[in-house]
Amino acid sequence: MTVRELRSTPSLAGLYPKAALGSLRRSGGQALPDTEYVRTGVVADPAHVAAYNRVCGFRLADELPATYPHILAFPLQMALMTQPDFPFPVLGMVHVANRITQHRAVRIGEAFTLRVRAENLRPHEKGTQFDVVSEAVVGDETVWTDVSTYLRRGGGSGGSKGRAAQLAKPSPSAIWHVPGDIGRRYAEVSGDRNPIHLHPLTARLFGFPKAIAHGMWTKARSLAAFEGRLGESYTVDVRFQQPVLLPAKAAFTTWPSDEGYERSGAERLRGGRRPGDGWAFELWHARKPKPHLKGTVRFT
Repeated sequence: MTVRELRSTPSLAGLYPKAALGSLRRSGGQALPDTEYVRTGVVADPAHVAAYNRVCGFRLADELPATYPHILAFPLQMALMTQPDFPFPVLGMVHVANRITQHRAVRIGEAFTLRVRAENLRPHEKGTQFDVVSEAVVGDETVWTDVSTYLRRGGGSGGSKGRAAQLAKPSPSAIWHVPGDIGRRYAEVSGDRNPIHLHPLTARLFGFPKAIAHGMWTKARSLAAFEGRLGESYTVDVRFQQPVLLPAKAAFTTWPSDEGYERSGAERLRGGRRPGDGWAFELWHARKPKPHLKGTVRFT
C-alpha cells in the first residue's frame, strides 16, 4: 500500500468543488486505490469539541465522544475519494452504515495519528459497496477505528435480501424534536456541507422534499443518550435507513441486549459487564412505522 502523509488537514472548501466536478465523470475501474492517507500530530481543539458536544447532545468532558474523531478523519476521507483513481464520484454515494470501535478513550489535548484507506469493494443488490476505514493511533496503539460503508447505486443484481428484521417494537424511550436548522448546525462543526442537509431548496435538487439530517448526527445523538452507561471500550454499530426530513419528531427506543446474563447484586453495583453486553437501539418516525436508524452498542 502507498502511504501518502499529509502535512496539513485537507481543505473541505476546496474538495467540495472537486467532488462536484468529479460527478460529471462516469464511474470506472474495478478496484479501489491502494493508497492510505496519513496525518500525524492531530490534536482536537477544546472549543471545537465543546461546540460539537452542544450540537450532538453530549455533556462537556475531558474525553472525546467516540463519534468525534470521525469529523477529524472526514477531510482525509474526502481527499481520498476525490482523487482521479477513485472508481466512483463522491456525489450520489449513499452512506449506509457506520461502525466505530473505541478501544480506549481519547483525551482532549492528546496527540494522535489518523490513517484513512478504502477497502472491501463488493457487490450489493442495488449496486456496489465499499468501506472507508479510519484509525486513530497513539504510538503503536490503535485507540479508535471507524468503518463507513458506502453504496454506489446502479449495476446491481436487482435482487432483494428482504426487509431486515425489526429489533423491537417501536415503543419510544424518548421523543426527539429535531429542529429544522440541525443540518446547518452540524455542518458548521463537522465540515460536511453536502447541500442535501442545508436547505429545502438545495435538498430538492437531489430529490429530497426537505433538507435531511446528517446520518452521523443521528448516530452521535443516539450515542449521547447512553452517556453514563459506557465504559472506555465499546463498539457502536448503526445502519442508516429512512432519512430524517427536517424539522422532525422522532421516537428513540433502546433496550438491553444482554438478556439472559444474570448479574449478582455486587456486579450491578459496580457496573459489571462482559464482552458482548450492551444495548440495541432504534430511531423511528414518530407517527409512521419507518425506521431512520438501527444500531447496537457492544462492550469489547
